[in-house]
Amino acid sequence: MSSRTHPILFKPTLIALALQAALPVLAGTALLTAAGAGHAQSTEALATTQLTEIVVTSSADASAEGLSKPYAGGQVARGGRVGILGTQDIMDTPFSSTSYTSELIQNQQARSVADVVQNDPSVRVARGFGNFQELYVIRGFPVYSDDVAYNGLYGILPRQFVATELVERVEVFRGANTFLNGAAPGGSGIGGAINLLPKRATNEPLTQITAGIESGGQAYGAVDIARRFGPDQSTGVRFNAARRDGGTSVDNESRELSVLALGLDWRNRNVRLSADVGYQNHRIDQPRPSVTPNGGIPRAPDASSNFAQPWTYSEEKDTFGTLRGEFDLSDTVTVWAAAGIRQGDEANVLSNPTSTASGVTSAYRFDNVREETAKTAEVGVRAKVVTGTVKHTLIASAATFSLEKKNAYAFSSFAGFAGNLYNPFPVTAPATTALTAGDMNNPLLQAKTNTSSIALADTMSFADDRLLITVGARNQTIKSETFDYNTGVSKNDVYDKSKVTPVAGVVFKASNQVSLYANYIEGLLQGDVAPATGVSNPGAILAPAQSKQKEVGVKYDGGNLGASLSVFSITRPSAYAVNGVFAADGEQKNEGVEINLYGEAARGLRLLGGITFLDAKQVKSQGGTYDGKKIIGVPNTQANAGIEWDVPGAKGLTLTGRALYTASQYADRSNTLSIPSWTRLDLGARYLTTMGSKLVTWRARIDNVTDRNYWASVGGASPENTYMVLGAPRTLSLTASIEF
Repeated sequence: MSSRTHPILFKPTLIALALQAALPVLAGTALLTAAGAGHAQSTEALATTQLTEIVVTSSADASAEGLSKPYAGGQVARGGRVGILGTQDIMDTPFSSTSYTSELIQNQQARSVADVVQNDPSVRVARGFGNFQELYVIRGFPVYSDDVAYNGLYGILPRQFVATELVERVEVFRGANTFLNGAAPGGSGIGGAINLLPKRATNEPLTQITAGIESGGQAYGAVDIARRFGPDQSTGVRFNAARRDGGTSVDNESRELSVLALGLDWRNRNVRLSADVGYQNHRIDQPRPSVTPNGGIPRAPDASSNFAQPWTYSEEKDTFGTLRGEFDLSDTVTVWAAAGIRQGDEANVLSNPTSTASGVTSAYRFDNVREETAKTAEVGVRAKVVTGTVKHTLIASAATFSLEKKNAYAFSSFAGFAGNLYNPFPVTAPATTALTAGDMNNPLLQAKTNTSSIALADTMSFADDRLLITVGARNQTIKSETFDYNTGVSKNDVYDKSKVTPVAGVVFKASNQVSLYANYIEGLLQGDVAPATGVSNPGAILAPAQSKQKEVGVKYDGGNLGASLSVFSITRPSAYAVNGVFAADGEQKNEGVEINLYGEAARGLRLLGGITFLDAKQVKSQGGTYDGKKIIGVPNTQANAGIEWDVPGAKGLTLTGRALYTASQYADRSNTLSIPSWTRLDLGARYLTTMGSKLVTWRARIDNVTDRNYWASVGGASPENTYMVLGAPRTLSLTASIEF
């Protein structure tokens, strides 16, 4: 790799009890319902408890592997789920990933997944296609919130926003991952993946109540209850509920959030079962919209200002459930299965402005409703065998996913209405009669998506486990069909294509502290469909688009302090017309270097951060027009620095700080427009004490301490989008948690 080719890389309850009683019966009738990973822990009970017949870790679940232990400092874990390969220690896997713990989530008072992944220097947060959907950009490629996995299953979580009360850990996997996880059904995930682990009952009884308030007057309350029952405490129940209501730090914006979650687990010597049921209702009124630039980049308005129309809102309701099981056929062979379902309903009234450089805006109204039913399932077998001096872990897995989407929308006149970013004023909501599709009160079936796959893998261990080699492949089929909005009749444009995506990875443990690794792995997206006009092959369905990643790196584990260095290159095909024929002749290449640091540098001093250098550009574009140009919304540098300090002489007091830096980002394909770089400082403190016999934790946090006005992101949903999102203003959060 030369500096000329890669210049940027070198720059400086009752239901619970009933289900608890039913789980042992389920074990006897569903031994073939067996499955994966995802475990939770209590920071007060980290040790494994030895029982007469079985071992219940601090978070029992349907996996013999258990929840990966926290690393020194407790902010990240020693490992995490690596798709069908299961839970692995960071030093044993040929990939780059970080698992953020419940301790970090609670101490940072994180509201959603976006708040957690902001700790990762390889990740930045943007928005979806004109709405308020969280979108995560990993290695310069989007991961839609549709494609966030829940305990290894796609499509189960709420689509736009996931509250942290639903999860124990947030696992960030960096890089292509179709072999490991299957193709993401939403069509993203080339640069990485996010998996959320559900909460499980802890070893010790837990009853925790949290109350708080946030800038704008938003009130918060939550309850977290966990118990274990039965012989050897083999059955666990974990119940979580949360409510947010009130204004936010943005003027006139308000948010309501209701969350309920129930997690169950049961196990004996050979069988492990778990189940989850969740509900989330999330609504934002007068939400500040994204802004599309028109001819220039407007100066960022005051961070607390709101240029949303008072009649706009976004609301999403989701109910979901999962079941997992794992069964040991012998000491060396285990089968697993998992299944999940989600029912989601969305309604939005949106009005996203387009702005000139001077802040003069034009906007129109867009209403839409959406109903979704997602179903997913996975089965697999894992066997350990020895051939000569070589140990093998063999894995076979099959997975399926289906999504049915009902949709309708309506637009007001595209002539729009005028406004101003710096002097916003309300207008009467225009009628949505200019363009309509479907019945807003009874939307019809609009799209179906089905994916299925079979995967095989072998991880070979040589030289007393110092050399690990993983090879495998997944045969992935993607099928989709669209239907007329007004009649529900199929448009006969069925997409049905298959591809094989391979993987090869190697880990060499140079010492107990150092692992060297390399991988080649591919990503997979549904191929583009040729437009109806302007090409000689209208409606042509292209083969699934395969991205290709090459990566090498080194990992260091000093016991208390860990670090990693990764160098990667990812290519992604793109399609356009060449001599009148629509074909996948384009290419985007993202190359980069990532450095991560975590752990406890000294007693009472915890560090978390790193830096990412990115060179993301078009290397093949239509007519060469944009060859060499940078990709919209991908900065060349992202850096994080987080610190926690237990104040000497002030028992129970901890001070925290975090700085985020993001370099400038281009806002158009020709690289003539860009948003400035930005730096954000967050500060906090927490105090652990007792009130009588009750343990109380007080937490205070100020995000964007300097109240900086900045455009936080541009683009994100695709290489052509130019949505700009204004950063949040100074926001104060105060909470108190009491354990009974």
